[in-house]
Amino acid sequence: MLRPAIRPLLLSLAALACLAAPPRTLRVDYGHTGDAASERFGVDRVVREPLPWPGDPAKAVDTSNLGKYCFEVADKATGKLLYSRGFASIYGEWETTDEAKTLSRTFSESLRFPQPDVPVRIQVKKRGALNAFQTLWTLDLDPRDPLIERPPAPDAGGLIALQTSGDPADKVDVLILGDGYTLAERGKFEQQARKVMAFLFEQSPFKEHRKDFNVWALCPPARESGISRPSTGVHRRTPLGTTYDAFGSERYVLTYDNRAFRDIAAQAPYEFVEILVNAETYGGGGIHNLYSTASAGNSTIGYLFVHEFGHHFAGLADEYYTSDVAFTPSPTRPEPWEPNATADPKNPKWKPLLTPGVPLPTPWRKDEFEAHSHAYQKERKAIRAANKPEAEMDALFAREKVFETRLLGTDTHSGQVGAFEGANYEAKGYFRSQEDCLMFTRDDAGFCAACRAAIERVIGQYAK
Repeated sequence: MLRPAIRPLLLSLAALACLAAPPRTLRVDYGHTGDAASERFGVDRVVREPLPWPGDPAKAVDTSNLGKYCFEVADKATGKLLYSRGFASIYGEWETTDEAKTLSRTFSESLRFPQPDVPVRIQVKKRGALNAFQTLWTLDLDPRDPLIERPPAPDAGGLIALQTSGDPADKVDVLILGDGYTLAERGKFEQQARKVMAFLFEQSPFKEHRKDFNVWALCPPARESGISRPSTGVHRRTPLGTTYDAFGSERYVLTYDNRAFRDIAAQAPYEFVEILVNAETYGGGGIHNLYSTASAGNSTIGYLFVHEFGHHFAGLADEYYTSDVAFTPSPTRPEPWEPNATADPKNPKWKPLLTPGVPLPTPWRKDEFEAHSHAYQKERKAIRAANKPEAEMDALFAREKVFETRLLGTDTHSGQVGAFEGANYEAKGYFRSQEDCLMFTRDDAGFCAACRAAIERVIGQYAK
């Protein structure tokens, strides 16, 4: 029998343990509908996910100022801010395409946050012309609502712990999902997942922060091998719904099946998601705080995985500008919210990192680069139009890498931090921090100074 003095102590410790337990994870699935001129939102369902919230409660409020959108969760009675995150979305990209000028579409999206103890007011906001956030949608939610769903977990194949460095609340939790892998190919997926994880931690600053990451993997079994590539007549119904040819771009891989993606991902602790697709054709994509994708069997997977993860993880802009893209550029050249591109070369976001004495804007062999790159793009289009073997594309990539490494690595200001014109898909009016970067080319330059600094800030937002 416990002594009277000990029993209250144990009860108090038990109470503290209950108080310290992490909250569950709530998710609001909603439809984002509109066109180039207007947008609106509608609730689909509210889901209580099966796992506890993986984040640090002390870092619930986002301080990164990243994302085209953000959402805030506040105590409805007091207005106290409980949680916030910036994000980008498929809709946010689609609304800038020519299709959005003539067609209205709906995209499924989600907001995930720790389950609150009290009724809350959720606000979704979007940046205006001067980058200030403005409220577009308000939703009141009572976490005790009996209609909050607890859907059964779909078959995800079992959780694989690729790297465990500590409690999810103290670490950055990355989830690698496989799509288009049959049950017999599960071993292939795990091998490729470990391979891309190694590529990620070879790059600075991920390399220096490896201990700050947990990496998990799930591979829901597909009925047949591979994913959809509609431009070649290939259609697959895969667990995550990934497909090439998003927005009409043959290399852009996305999934529009947000419900399926979220229900599968909910079976692991995660903050960031990379979807590996079982394909060899070059392709991928990355959207900030949504997910990134990469074709696991491509010869450039090391570059491709890390590049697309940079978009997703730190909101990095593409720094290249000679490739075809689906969006319609703005003639006004507004300042991008992305941390590695600027419209103001005299006062760039990365001003503290500038090389002393570097001229602003910073001259580089731009004309020579563009002439070569445009010729390369024509050859690339011809290979795809003829649906030639991927080996021919690989050979083209290899030749391009040799040229870019030589030109960009031997210029007057190579390796220096300045403001180099050509970024954010635009040849003029936008600038990047260094002549070469992993967000600019496929060579071995690594991340530029602005990208490295942005990645460091995001790691600090999630890891202790």
